[in-house]
Amino acid sequence: MIEEVGRAREVQHSYKEYIEEWIHEIKTPITAIDLICKNHKSEVTDRIKKELSTIDYLVEQALYYARSEIVEKDYFVKKIPLFDVVQKSILNVRTAILENHIQLLVDETDDIVFTDEKWLNFIIIQILTNSIKYCKKENAQIHIYAEKLKNGVTLAIEDNGIGISPAELPRIFEKGFTGSNRANSKSTGIGLYLCKKLADKLGLTIKAESEKGKFTKITLFFPTDNFINDFADHKEADLQNCK
Repeated sequence: MIEEVGRAREVQHSYKEYIEEWIHEIKTPITAIDLICKNHKSEVTDRIKKELSTIDYLVEQALYYARSEIVEKDYFVKKIPLFDVVQKSILNVRTAILENHIQLLVDETDDIVFTDEKWLNFIIIQILTNSIKYCKKENAQIHIYAEKLKNGVTLAIEDNGIGISPAELPRIFEKGFTGSNRANSKSTGIGLYLCKKLADKLGLTIKAESEKGKFTKITLFFPTDNFINDFADHKEADLQNCK
């Protein structure tokens, strides 16, 4: 039985490595197409670039999905300025924000948090992308703000979009769940699932509040101080389990 489990793990590990390698390879033609579009600007190439950005987003999502299972491989928790990451995430989606005429309100603070910068950047991009996807057609707004608590810091991303019904709200972090409001959208139900999965691995808490037709707010909680030592112990335990 131990040998069979070992072989199954090896097959799974090899498959994930192949997926990661394939994703890195596919990024080369994506970059090449982007450069071609930039050097031959026209209405057609602008449309191609827009679709290309969607492909790049989905490829990045697939990469993080593959990496999310391998806890020992790809993250490094350290002190970082929270809004440095927020600003970097905003730059990734700024074209979509402008195209959808969304008012972006950012209440920047100097809060420092313990986390992995790359994974947090991915989480924030996923949340912002959802806010953009389900925004209102008129007077759309996204508000980003932080709050310092006794035992940590919260980061909230709140929109005034179509919202989520009370019956569906508890399920939005489930894999593949799209909800009734998402029927006409190109939704895979993977984005928020990945946010929850990566947040758990980083020792963060993620929760959602919403009212249908009014708003959706996603909040990340970053514990501080002695939490980082406890988290390091848990990560070491995960590593031992993997071995």
